[in-house]
Amino acid sequence: MKQRDDAPEIEPFKGPAGGWGSVRSLAEILPRERVGPTAVAQLARQNKPEGFACVSCAWAKPAKPLPFEFCEEGGKATAWELTSLRTTPEFFREHTLTDLRGWTDYELEQNGRLTHPLRYDAATDKYVGCSWDEAFDSIAAELKAIEPKAAVFYASGRASLETSYMWALMARMYGNQNLPDSSNMCHESTSVGLKAAIGEPVGTCRLEDFEHTDAIFFFGQNVGSNAPRMLHPLRDARKRGCEIVVFNPLRERGLERFTDPQNPREMLMRDETRIATQYHQVRAGGDIAAMTGMCKFLVEWDDAAKASGGEAVLDWPFLDQHCHGVDTFLDAMRAASWDDIVAESGLDKWAIEQAARVYARAKAVMGIYGMGLTQHVKGVDNVRMIVNLLLLRGNIGKPGAGPSPVRGHSNVQGQRTVGITEKTELAPVEKLKEIYGFDPPTEKGLDTIETCRGIIDGSVRAFLGLGGNFIRAVADTGPIEAAWHKLRLSVQIATKLNRNHLFTGEVTYLLPCLGRIERDEQASGPQSVTIEDSTSCIHGSIGRVDPASEHLMSEPAIVGAIAERLLPPNPAAPWSEWVGDYSKVRDAIEATYPEKFKDFNARMWTPGGFWKGNKAAERVWQTETGKAEFHVPETLSATGFDDADGRFRLMTLRSNDQFNTTVYGYHDRFRGIKGTRDVLLMNQEDIRANGLKEGQRVALSTDVEDGIERRLDGLLVTPYDIPRGCLGAYYPEANVLIPLEHHADESHVLAAKSVPVRIVA
Repeated sequence: MKQRDDAPEIEPFKGPAGGWGSVRSLAEILPRERVGPTAVAQLARQNKPEGFACVSCAWAKPAKPLPFEFCEEGGKATAWELTSLRTTPEFFREHTLTDLRGWTDYELEQNGRLTHPLRYDAATDKYVGCSWDEAFDSIAAELKAIEPKAAVFYASGRASLETSYMWALMARMYGNQNLPDSSNMCHESTSVGLKAAIGEPVGTCRLEDFEHTDAIFFFGQNVGSNAPRMLHPLRDARKRGCEIVVFNPLRERGLERFTDPQNPREMLMRDETRIATQYHQVRAGGDIAAMTGMCKFLVEWDDAAKASGGEAVLDWPFLDQHCHGVDTFLDAMRAASWDDIVAESGLDKWAIEQAARVYARAKAVMGIYGMGLTQHVKGVDNVRMIVNLLLLRGNIGKPGAGPSPVRGHSNVQGQRTVGITEKTELAPVEKLKEIYGFDPPTEKGLDTIETCRGIIDGSVRAFLGLGGNFIRAVADTGPIEAAWHKLRLSVQIATKLNRNHLFTGEVTYLLPCLGRIERDEQASGPQSVTIEDSTSCIHGSIGRVDPASEHLMSEPAIVGAIAERLLPPNPAAPWSEWVGDYSKVRDAIEATYPEKFKDFNARMWTPGGFWKGNKAAERVWQTETGKAEFHVPETLSATGFDDADGRFRLMTLRSNDQFNTTVYGYHDRFRGIKGTRDVLLMNQEDIRANGLKEGQRVALSTDVEDGIERRLDGLLVTPYDIPRGCLGAYYPEANVLIPLEHHADESHVLAAKSVPVRIVA
């Protein structure tokens, strides 16, 4: 089962993204997961109309799909879900949870799909089989016995719109909106930043914008590992002359070179498409400085043009009609110091000027970004700064232009759309009151950071997890693991065993559910579900594969069964009817959100999805001033801490062989690392300056004085092309180093892309 090697192989990878390496990587996982021919055939249905939506990333699904509309990562996710390996009650008779805590993340999930509902038995420290009725009755009884505000209803990003709507409604009818989700860990900085700046919490771009853009600016996003299907529209854009400018601390292969695995000529001739026309290795946390430098150039060029009677560089008709705070922002850019910009960004002035010149001559610019922007203390300022840059030349609300955050999990954006939020202003409170005849809570609920605080101090008494691996994904893993036993009730709805399941409350249930690719039969027949992609398009998804076990229940069925036992009868919320026919849940969603989900059932199979709409894309700004808002950042650094001798900026990274906390194997192909995840990526000059050697084992300790010792041992010093003063280590292992209070201002996203650490040799 183990893939680790006592002698890991570390050798620079010279090939492109995609190509034969991608084909080989996918070919390796299929036999490892023991996926049969019938399951393999499902890959042809992935991300297709009338097919199933990928269970990994949230990238857009085109109306005219490629013959194989899945990437290497998506294929691995499908194989992972359709594995023939099983984790049965017999497995738990052989292993205590204490023993299993010594297993790696890979080993736990590689044991296979969960097959039966399970209850934790403290006397034996083992999970034992139980009936579904026993589990549901006990969960409802425990929830009724505590104060509702002491319960948390967490949701990972893969649950469908139908399940998510039911989950959020159940929580509010129960009496709270403690509805944190995985967005709190990744793109909540987007939700806060974009909402404040343009009145919408999501990006404005759609897939067709790639056909009209002149320039694409990337910030902190690794497309090759995190959303590889985007490489196809990037390749097409590049071939027609679109310039692609990248700001990223690491040189990621997917943004450098790509060979299309679906192009026979490219595969046979080993042709490559150069993706980035400029690649700027900004320091971790230095993006505000880099964007400030670009804006400073643009403003100064416009000032010079105005003085000489030349053509304006800034889009003044757009600025005058649509923007607020323009003069204050322009003055701040004029006053910004080049010495400070260069020092913080790690880029020289000439490099920033070259990027600004591309931006200045482009008629339509897209700003694509990922967690390299959002997961900083000043993550919201990062997001607002990219909006500032786009606004200067009217690059929002026209074809080929706008902000385009790349979301992670497949429906994380959609969950927020249908009510999974702790914020009253984002919940349809009046509609819920009108439709269901109850008074929804209006007190702000707990987000992820506040949930973790409550678990540690004991004020959170119940945690219900709709998927995910919460303990592994959050900051301060050690203290959270140590405090989990304080919970009275812990419930996890999951497809596979993960580390969170090994930490228990006084009463603990592990409830196995159907996967999205499996056939879901209910009273009215086979059911389909829906998801929302990163571009705000809604897609239908239907599974065809036989379930992994006859004892599994669907996520909507599990939520409906708990709700029926927990809540008083309400004719307006017929949980059993909803479970019997998911189209009725979609009717309820449409009634609650009539503008976004008009004719929901009729449109759910629209090729390419149906767009839920975006006012900012129409240049309608739902802000306090009714205009797009410029924002002056407080500082050029997004890190939230000062530099100091011996202090490094640690970035947590994802391997090419993982998706979020799920590890598919031990081969990070693009970084040339095989057989281990215990690596520390360092600049060669930093290795020499600190008296270290390649291959030496070191530890990292968090450079924060808060009374908690945080340390990660056994890391292999690995030379890498990374800016000086910056380090890279894998997530989620490195989460033990992130203090809970090291999070983004306003959004509370864990600041995992710039953690202050020291090396302990």
